[in-house]
Amino acid sequence: MIPLKVLTLIVAGAAQPSVLVLQPVEDSPQGKARIVPIWIGPPEAAQVGMALESVKLARPMTHDLFLDALTNLDARVDSAVIYHAKKQVFYAHLILSQGGRLITLDARPSDAIALALRQGAPLYIEEEVLEAASFPYLYRGAQQTEEELAEFKTFLDHISPEDFGEIEGL
Repeated sequence: MIPLKVLTLIVAGAAQPSVLVLQPVEDSPQGKARIVPIWIGPPEAAQVGMALESVKLARPMTHDLFLDALTNLDARVDSAVIYHAKKQVFYAHLILSQGGRLITLDARPSDAIALALRQGAPLYIEEEVLEAASFPYLYRGAQQTEEELAEFKTFLDHISPEDFGEIEGL
């Protein structure tokens, strides 16, 4: 399994999918890197964004309720693992730890990632999924100019899941 980090979350309009961009932790910001874009809906993007920004609301949202229930059952999120991809659909496991045992739950990647981020748990991707579902991204320097960032955002704004075709080998 390869450790992941959230590179960025690009939130689109209410009627359009957002893009959660993941990157292997060991990829250096200097030179070449791989990115894994995952299209998610507006509610899922809101939950991931709140987790990334550590937003706490006056009343618990569903993910907060789930984590509170886990805590009261002496369990916690151990990790989130993206284990499979078929076409543009990614599959994830939410791994829980309770009393010295690991419990694996099937989950949407957005939910598994939102919960793991809220609990400070690591994100992983299976190596074969990374190879099949990632795209090269070239960093041109230590700091990108606003123009380069705008160019990347334009690229993401005009790309659709259909542009990727079927992922071979999965």
